[in-house]
Amino acid sequence: MKPQQPASSGQASSTRRQLITTGAAAGAAAAIGGFPAIIHAQSDKIRIGHLTPQTGFLGTVGEYAVLGVKMAVEELNKAGGLLGREIELLSEDSVNPATASSKAQRQLERDGAILLFGEISSASCMAISQVAARNRKIFVNTGGNSDEIRGKSCNRYMFHVEAANTMYVNAVATALLRNNMVSGKRWFSLTADYAFGHDLLRVGKRFLTANKGDLVENVLVATDATDFSPFLLKIRQARPDVVVSNLAGLQVANFIKQYAEFGLQYPLVGFDMAPAMAWAAGVDSFAGTWPVRWHPDVNSPSARAFVQAFTARHGKPPEDQAAAEYFTLKLLVQSMNEIKSTDSEKLIAHLEKEPQFDILKGRKGYFRAWDHQLMQEMYTMTPKPKGRATNKWDFMQLSAPLPGDSNKLESLAPTREENDCKMA
Repeated sequence: MKPQQPASSGQASSTRRQLITTGAAAGAAAAIGGFPAIIHAQSDKIRIGHLTPQTGFLGTVGEYAVLGVKMAVEELNKAGGLLGREIELLSEDSVNPATASSKAQRQLERDGAILLFGEISSASCMAISQVAARNRKIFVNTGGNSDEIRGKSCNRYMFHVEAANTMYVNAVATALLRNNMVSGKRWFSLTADYAFGHDLLRVGKRFLTANKGDLVENVLVATDATDFSPFLLKIRQARPDVVVSNLAGLQVANFIKQYAEFGLQYPLVGFDMAPAMAWAAGVDSFAGTWPVRWHPDVNSPSARAFVQAFTARHGKPPEDQAAAEYFTLKLLVQSMNEIKSTDSEKLIAHLEKEPQFDILKGRKGYFRAWDHQLMQEMYTMTPKPKGRATNKWDFMQLSAPLPGDSNKLESLAPTREENDCKMA
């Protein structure tokens, strides 16, 4: 065997070039995919995008949304996760429609989220849904009420856990008609000046016209308005039979408080309410008749278990939006585990078969195939009689579930004539 000869300078250069080239290729591979240990750790997790307002006039409700979804993630991961893999939640403050759109795009295209859910603002829901549709990924709206986003702006990648404005109006309609607050009555309304408020006003007018009521005046309220005294003076001058709120978020609480401080005695009605807004108004100010999607007093085994666990963890009862985020993630994971896939097309096909889910209510819910709206029970809230509150959260009287066991859940929802959704 010949002894190895030292390399010539040319050979040495060649060897060095080979080493540099090989090292560069290895470095590029690491940069693209990460180190093997990191690749393995990341691939074991499935990312799900969650967007909701955590600041601004909807932030109070959004804070509950975050608490609810984090609780769901922990429970799901303890139970085996999604397809045997850990769920990693990407939860961010959506802020406004433009920011929501950019964050949705980043979560899908850069961060690898398999789907998106959440939101409260109808305008932001619209923006997120457009991003999701372009990426052919599902977006589940948990808090945007506008009929339009599940109507003419619907798309096959968007589903709606939040009730439509029509459902809120139909829920409270029974109480209003029973109490003779519509026919021949003069209504004065205040409307949040953005997509949700405008849509709710439209739906409210439709109900009022159909039942021979008279809207004598409507005022638009900027979403950053906090002083309602100019509007309250207008109400006092108009002397209506009924005052109607089409406001949103923390504005509802501020309005109720100032309404009480002004000492106005005209019956108060709202077409949208979240328990968090009633709690923010407080027991001494809360008044009127309001529709609600969910409340911690809902009497079902799953609702009671959720309320107990949430309250034990956070020292306060869960709000409607906490419940929505919680059961939305659970039903999505349940569905993907059943179909053994995270593929959006397969998940859409599954949900359009209208399987029923436990949604923390007495009756199970399902997504209506033609507009992807969740069919579900609703409720109304009124103040409890004086002295009946047991704590600072327990001053609202919840109605029996609507529309009642003998009626179809669809009776609350927009009809095909009222909803011009045409899936692409």
